[in-house]
Amino acid sequence: MTIQFNPHEEMHQHFNYYNSDKAIARFPFPFPEDQYMYSVNIEPVTSKPESIFEHWFDIDEHYVTEMQERALTLAQDPKRCIVMPHMHQASWDFLAMVMEHYSSDYPEHFQLERDGLQWHWVNQPLNIDVHFIFGEASSLSLDPFEFISRQFQGDVALLDQRDGDLFMDAGMITGPADWSLNFNAGMSFKQWHAPVPQLAHNLGVFERALKFLLNVQVGQPYRRLNWTMTVNPRMDTSSETYHLWGHERGEITAENVGEKIHLRVELQMMPRLAYSNALLFSIRTYLISLNDLSKNPAWGKRLHRVIRDLPQPIANYKGISEYREPLVQWLSQFD
Repeated sequence: MTIQFNPHEEMHQHFNYYNSDKAIARFPFPFPEDQYMYSVNIEPVTSKPESIFEHWFDIDEHYVTEMQERALTLAQDPKRCIVMPHMHQASWDFLAMVMEHYSSDYPEHFQLERDGLQWHWVNQPLNIDVHFIFGEASSLSLDPFEFISRQFQGDVALLDQRDGDLFMDAGMITGPADWSLNFNAGMSFKQWHAPVPQLAHNLGVFERALKFLLNVQVGQPYRRLNWTMTVNPRMDTSSETYHLWGHERGEITAENVGEKIHLRVELQMMPRLAYSNALLFSIRTYLISLNDLSKNPAWGKRLHRVIRDLPQPIANYKGISEYREPLVQWLSQFD
């Protein structure tokens, strides 16, 4: 499958972002019902051809744009990539997983040749062609985790499993939905989920989710969808950059909702890494303007009902309370 990458996109300062008709059609609309309540909603990873679920790791027309944005973000804030020393084996695990899946699923764009520990990796969209020795960090220009994460579409956390818990001990987070890797690094599963409303005081939900994740097996990954909303097609809505984007929530009117508000959906993938036993938590983010989303009137109708009836604590957590009124007003045209 040959992907046509969008030229001249920007998601950093001067927004120039668009979805093709194909990208709109395959957008992971996250609402199966007219009402939304937070849930774990985990399912086994199965292939669904011609969708974002066709392969383990989805690549689309925004790949080059997002990798350029990641490089710009890292240049401004290197702490968006953190790898604790004991995550060395997990880093190589992750590198191998990405190279194997990318080269197998997208051979027109990525190639991997292996002769024992001598590996040859080609990433054509980013013009990378490198020979290296697998397991020897000195044979790469960067730490293996950073090297491959700069080529991986989506944010990444590597969770170390120990003492009956999961700890966020490595990550490349350049496009978070209002959180910070620098703050969360080293935290346990319960600690980094504590802000989630209606779950923070329900320890049973946390215990069941954690127990489930601790038992994920190699080759049997799971996935879930999560959602929020973003003003402008801005991938980086981190806590550190709130001063750059927080005020934009107050600029929304019923006239500019369709252009400025973007539904932001995360495909969260959780495979076990074979040798280190770490759990990969990848966050592949999809953005769509409400103008594009409403090209499917059924989506517009359902989104109106979801946002209109959303419990206030969840609306606050999703960051939409400030512009909820004009948003509901604009969406009402589809119901």
